[in-house]
Amino acid sequence: MKVTPEERSRLDSLAAEQQVSVPRLMVEATLSGGSETPTQRREAMAELFAIRRVLSNNAINVNQMAKAVNIDGVLPAEASGFLAEARTLVGRIDETLEGLATP
Repeated sequence: MKVTPEERSRLDSLAAEQQVSVPRLMVEATLSGGSETPTQRREAMAELFAIRRVLSNNAINVNQMAKAVNIDGVLPAEASGFLAEARTLVGRIDETLEGLATP
C-alpha cells in the first residue's frame, strides 16, 4: 500500500504510541469497526487492573481510619492524603473509560 511521507509519519507515530507495528496498527484499526483496537483495550484493561490493585491496598487504610474514628471520634490526619489519592484514582478510571468510549 502506498502512503505519502506525511501519512507514513503519522502511522509510525500512532504505532509507536500503541507499541505495535504499522501493519498491526492497520489491521486492528480496520477490523475494529471504529471502536477501540485490541491493543487499546489491552492497555485500558492493564490500567484498570493497576488501579484496582491500588484501591485494594488502600482498603486497609479505610478500615484503620474507621477504627480510629470509632474509638475516639477523631479522623486521623493522614485521611486527607488518602482521600486525595482516591480522587486521583477516580480521575484515572474516568480517563481510561473515556478512552474506551471514544470512537
